[in-house]
Amino acid sequence: MDFNISPENITIEKIDEIISGGVRLGLSEESVSLINHCREYLDRKLENNTSPIYGITTGFGSLHNKTINPDQLNKLQENLVMSHACGTGPLVRPEIVRIMLLLKAHALSLGKSGVQIETVKRLLDFFNEGITPVVYELGSLGASGDLAPLAHLVLPLLGMGEVEYMGEKFNSGEILKKFNWEPVELRSKEGLALLNGTQFMSAHGVYIITLAERLSKFADIIAAISLEAYDGRPDPFFESIHTIRPHKGQVATALAFRDMLEGSQLISRKKAHVQDPYSFRCIPQVHGATKDAISHAKSVIFTEINSVTDNPTIFPDEDLIVSGGNFHGQPLALIFDYLAIALAELGSISERRVYRLIAGQRDLPEFLVANPGLNSGFMIPQYTAASIVSQNKQLCTPSSVDSIPSSNEQEDHVSMGANGATKLLRVAENLERILAIELFTATQALEFRRPLRSSEYIEAIVESFRNIIPFLKDDKVMYPEIAKSIEFIRKLSVML
Repeated sequence: MDFNISPENITIEKIDEIISGGVRLGLSEESVSLINHCREYLDRKLENNTSPIYGITTGFGSLHNKTINPDQLNKLQENLVMSHACGTGPLVRPEIVRIMLLLKAHALSLGKSGVQIETVKRLLDFFNEGITPVVYELGSLGASGDLAPLAHLVLPLLGMGEVEYMGEKFNSGEILKKFNWEPVELRSKEGLALLNGTQFMSAHGVYIITLAERLSKFADIIAAISLEAYDGRPDPFFESIHTIRPHKGQVATALAFRDMLEGSQLISRKKAHVQDPYSFRCIPQVHGATKDAISHAKSVIFTEINSVTDNPTIFPDEDLIVSGGNFHGQPLALIFDYLAIALAELGSISERRVYRLIAGQRDLPEFLVANPGLNSGFMIPQYTAASIVSQNKQLCTPSSVDSIPSSNEQEDHVSMGANGATKLLRVAENLERILAIELFTATQALEFRRPLRSSEYIEAIVESFRNIIPFLKDDKVMYPEIAKSIEFIRKLSVML
């Protein structure tokens, strides 16, 4: 299957399809025309230019006042890429690096960056052949673009740096020889076009927002199982309550619960209690608010991935080369912090439901085993969930309120959105673990409600889970069960 990158907006769903579906990328005729038109304009502009143009005929950052000789403009761009490859720390996962390649090519295809068509095609060659540049998590301030990570992304185009290919790490020069490719020879402006931009942050955003949407749906399903196991009331999900406070996510959550629990014997039976704790009663409000946060974050990420975020920006038809600040990651930095809080809250309320299920309430045995005392049962999974919840709270300290000046204070306000992106990913993955523990606990608790049954929808999920993890009668080593539960959640989207 092929997909031609064009100036048209690309959706997050399409990117997910491309990354997971073995799609090969090309360039549309329109993008080829725009890229060539912009490059030709820049070449003509430089032929008779006498005024300094930032980053093209000058140095970078605080060195913007240093004029570069015309015969050194290409070397300037190569030096930029080499000197900025200063990343460190953990490696960025290959899926995110592949999204970075796609997003960088898409941004350049809009024809405002002055690059050669060969440079864009080489980015696509890497993507199509499964060659993944080695990129490090740490090094971007999220403002002058994601300079260090993007330098590592494009360094292999020049025959430098490292790549992963077929599960092994190679010097990029070896890979270029393998495919009979010559190193790209950067021309004026190209290094800056490749390094300036928000593709490290944006790629994390695309990856995480897709994960967040799935986790939000799974949180509803797992909470519904907990609600049934806890013998919760249906009242908090009645439509009438939500029509008088019609936040979109809240309304959608309540509707989802009514649909999931349709036909349940448990939810419809007479209740001895008149009210549930907040962790059950306020599911529509809490889960719903997270849905709204995800929706808002997704709209910001969509705008960002379809934008030109390098600098300076070239407008051939207006005869303009403008130095501005589209590389600044503030829009992403703010929503990454917001989304981290929203996802952490799904984990926080989930852990509280786990506690309620093991606390010996509503005719459930303490720690969900028949002989508590001899058996500790589900005591420690709740500890683990609590530990992860606490770590997420710590990770929710916002990155976007921080700023450290750089480049001799020419770059005196930065977004720190890259740090926001990497810690948001940890929050999302922690949420997955918490939800897995709730699912493990809730399915155990549900067995104590037999012979009564939940809805066909819920019972089908529980049955699939039971095929992997049986009911726990006595204590056993439980960490493998938690790992299986995490894997079950990851496969749940395929089942639904």
